[in-house]
Amino acid sequence: MPAPGAASPAAWGRRPGALSAGPLRRLAAGTGAMALAEMRKLRHDHLDLLTRSVQPLLWLFLFGTALRHNRSLTVGKLDYRVYLAPGVMAQAAMFIAIFYGLAVIWERDVGQLQRLLATPLPRAAIVLGKSVGACVRALAQALLLLSVLAITGIALRWSLLGLVGALAMLMLGTGAFACMSMLIAAAVKERERFMGIGQLVMMPLFFASSALYPLAIMPGWLRAIARVNPLTYEVQGLRQMLVGVGVSGVLWLDFLVVAGFFAAMLAAATRAYPKAIQ
Repeated sequence: MPAPGAASPAAWGRRPGALSAGPLRRLAAGTGAMALAEMRKLRHDHLDLLTRSVQPLLWLFLFGTALRHNRSLTVGKLDYRVYLAPGVMAQAAMFIAIFYGLAVIWERDVGQLQRLLATPLPRAAIVLGKSVGACVRALAQALLLLSVLAITGIALRWSLLGLVGALAMLMLGTGAFACMSMLIAAAVKERERFMGIGQLVMMPLFFASSALYPLAIMPGWLRAIARVNPLTYEVQGLRQMLVGVGVSGVLWLDFLVVAGFFAAMLAAATRAYPKAIQ
């Protein structure tokens, strides 16, 4: 007779429910667990959130105010700060996401990444969960920025559907850039080198997009680059939903491009992630 509390031989081969489930359930459970761990970090890191929120406010109220009377930078009689707000929101979220790979390098240096990759969690769940963590940080920062805009009376187009759509677009873009960051971190072993590459990637993406100025005023060669820049489509979608400025009827294309970019970066980062421990 087996001792009380001892597992029966039939139970020895059993696996926990989440691990014996189908691939989609395992992916969802693993993503949820990783996302929860990332959100717990945010709960204890309020100072980081506040300090990161300073940069978009500086762009908006210093840069935007200085150039608000330059009509070539906006559309019609629209206040340039209103035009700039979606671009600043996207840039701040990208700044969070593009340096998210630093956490991967730190986790490798302390041995945490090796233990994480030894678990039965799907690799896609690990990458997706970490990108959700970046999305939560970007969402909290965006809500803070929107609150400041409402308080200061900057006239966005305040509608529930537009806000929900804009936040969904922002999280898609942030998740994509977070996956890109993890892809870079899998190939780069030093934090200093990663910082340099992150700046090299982020600044051209930002300036070669419609975040600061309309595509119409760009020279032809820069406009061609902007049209293959995923940040351009993210900003255009945000601007159409929050401001009402944009090409009517192409919002679906903005979502399609950003979602496709996210899927491609997720697949590439999932494939490359185990190389981060080599």
